[in-house]
Amino acid sequence: MERRVVLKNDVRDGILTYCKIKHPSEGILVLKGKSKKGIITVDGLVIPPFSYSDQTFAGFPQSFLPLDFSYVGIAHSHPSGSAEPSVTDLHNFFGLVSIIVKSPYENEDIFAWDSQGKQLELIFESEEQEKS
Repeated sequence: MERRVVLKNDVRDGILTYCKIKHPSEGILVLKGKSKKGIITVDGLVIPPFSYSDQTFAGFPQSFLPLDFSYVGIAHSHPSGSAEPSVTDLHNFFGLVSIIVKSPYENEDIFAWDSQGKQLELIFESEEQEKS
């Protein structure tokens, strides 16, 4: 089954704003939502406790995250302007999806990836409603 990711509009806006604030360092956020029948719906964000970042890396100690079964992945920025997941990104994969936002952090700069580095279809909430 082909997976796809649905981002709620306010979540998309929150990710983009956070990436712009953190620039030129990478920003990292935990994605909350649900997965059903191959559709990963992201409806919330968490700033991970004790996160760290610089211009080429962002991370956080997963052991400090409160237990929550609604975590579905992470979002982080790539200030370099590339949205491709790095080897480090793939080795530190968390959850079902990794959203990478490349600079300059606009709607067309958001991409979703699976743990194998395969790009997933990404749909914004308003687009999903039109398909229904």
